[in-house]
Amino acid sequence: MANETRLGIPILTSAEGIHGILQNGCTIFPQAIAQGSTWNPDLICQMTEAEAAEARVMGIRQVLSPVLDIARELRWGRVEETFGEDPYLISEMGIGYVRGFQKNGVGCMPKHFVAHGTPTGGLNCAFVAGGERELRNLYMYPFARVIEKADPIAVMSCYSAYDGIPVTGSSYFMTDILRGELGFKGFAYSDWGSVDRLKTFHMAAPSTEAAAKMALMAGIDVDVWDPAYETLQGQVEKGQLDVMYIDRAVRRVLTAKFKLGLFDDPYGDPKSVSKVVRNKQHVELAKKVADESAVLLENKNNILPLDLSKYKSIAVVGPNGDHGVAGDYAWVNPEDRECVSLYEGIKNVFGKKVTVNHVDGCDWWSQNEEGIADAVKMVEKSDLAIVAVGTRSYWLGRNAKDHKVTSGEGFDLSSLELPGKQLELMKAVKATGKPMIVVLITGKPLVLSWAKENADAILVQFYAGEQQGNSMAEILLGKVNPSGRLNVSFPRSTGNTPCYYNYYPTDREQWFDQGGSPEEPKGHYIFEKPYALYNFGHGLSYTDFKYNSCTLSDSIFSDKGKLIVNVEVENTGKREGKEVVQLYVRDMISSISTPIQQLKAFKKVNLKPGEKTMVSLELPISEMAFYNAYMKKVVEPGEFEIQVGSSSDKIHFKNMIVVK
Repeated sequence: MANETRLGIPILTSAEGIHGILQNGCTIFPQAIAQGSTWNPDLICQMTEAEAAEARVMGIRQVLSPVLDIARELRWGRVEETFGEDPYLISEMGIGYVRGFQKNGVGCMPKHFVAHGTPTGGLNCAFVAGGERELRNLYMYPFARVIEKADPIAVMSCYSAYDGIPVTGSSYFMTDILRGELGFKGFAYSDWGSVDRLKTFHMAAPSTEAAAKMALMAGIDVDVWDPAYETLQGQVEKGQLDVMYIDRAVRRVLTAKFKLGLFDDPYGDPKSVSKVVRNKQHVELAKKVADESAVLLENKNNILPLDLSKYKSIAVVGPNGDHGVAGDYAWVNPEDRECVSLYEGIKNVFGKKVTVNHVDGCDWWSQNEEGIADAVKMVEKSDLAIVAVGTRSYWLGRNAKDHKVTSGEGFDLSSLELPGKQLELMKAVKATGKPMIVVLITGKPLVLSWAKENADAILVQFYAGEQQGNSMAEILLGKVNPSGRLNVSFPRSTGNTPCYYNYYPTDREQWFDQGGSPEEPKGHYIFEKPYALYNFGHGLSYTDFKYNSCTLSDSIFSDKGKLIVNVEVENTGKREGKEVVQLYVRDMISSISTPIQQLKAFKKVNLKPGEKTMVSLELPISEMAFYNAYMKKVVEPGEFEIQVGSSSDKIHFKNMIVVK
């Protein structure tokens, strides 16, 4: 195509790439929400290096990802595309993601700038409420760090309006903030159809021509999937638009093409496609990411890993038991069965040591409970029940129109209870008296209050890609030790949301907080506590870790200093395993209200039984900055509590430092 243009300018071919290049036959890696639960940015960098290799041979030089939205509104269908609820974790995962692609010549496009992940009511594209301080202290933070540390070639705007301002048509957002405050140098790309939506959706422009002019002047360099920018030439010819805005957009896009080396090598490598795309190494890497993403929430009486000498027959029940759920933005060819289901994985891994049977028992969405009786009969004849429940995503997958979707873009939930009759299925299985392991295969947190009290073990497998079944089977059997940690908090009920960990001092703990229950209503909330059921950072292991010591490099710092925290961690159990050492900060007294704790550093380490290691965590004091009452970014002098733990609610060490 470049050879047929007047100036020989190469095209920049794009594809979705959130968890694999969105083309038939490419490796399907775990969804972004699962990538985030690995707490391993280096592993995600390896993953995107593999994706970049597949993209390059196919001639794809840009991916429309990663998603840097913050998953605070759990009803939103696109929670699965995010790295989680915490801005620091999101930024670290995003930095690793972008670096893996771009050092291999494939550009990245962080999205959706900005605050798209907190729509009113959880409804996709709805109005986002918030102020200037929340915008900068929270929503802009992941974009700021990824732009600074990884230099993405592009940024995608969002469909949303923030505080009433449609972002795609706003020079304040797309120029003053994105380029002026954050120092972004690449080109800006509209989310698909978002320019014309300034007219049809936001009612902010009277015509398509006006919408196009508004977006271009605001700083949107590339318009996709609507006719708006087709009107620009005519507007220039009529004197309604200064051509300098088109020149500016062209300059930015051409600069990106030069940076990617397209003028030197614009072609793919068709002869290498069969050797590179979905090769053995990439499939193994997909499984490794899946292995590190699974989160063990409960393990009563250490029922896991399974001792197969105790179980000769296992019933796998539930609508996600024999269905590979790849997640949104993944083309799965149903004939090839790329995604290994849990049932298939258990048969692959357990072999002939045990008899394994499966029945759905119910749908993942409908109110039909006729199949529950069949599930109960199977469980009664078995020694153990593994109940696979959760959500399903299909948007931008094959045959999406033929499926009932409960997660993904445009598929938002009004309730976070298990859809359909899945809770009733679990209760019926529990009534048999057989041991019950719940595997939640999902794109978002769902309510697990009943399961917490009644299941013998609970594992969360956020959409784990094509190797999901093999990975979970090896975890159940103990060939893999689960090392995922929650990157999103799980609510007690739908009304318990938002339940993110980094809340303000006024938001949970109040003088009338008496911890109500259904049996004894009290204040705040009347029937339940206003805290998450499972907190950010939580995750169990098949081994035990002991935090032996914690030392700080100093106790007094300037705002330009750097704190180094050294933590000795020991594996005191009998299995090799991975621990995620987490560092949180609390600003003890500040001129504005600040969260009770904020993640500021973490590191994942692997330890053999009996092994100790010293984990070093670095914290630039500048990371404690916030926008004050006068909208100035400052590090205020005073005391800061440094918390080191294995989750946000399991802190092992607290130390105080002073910033002068």
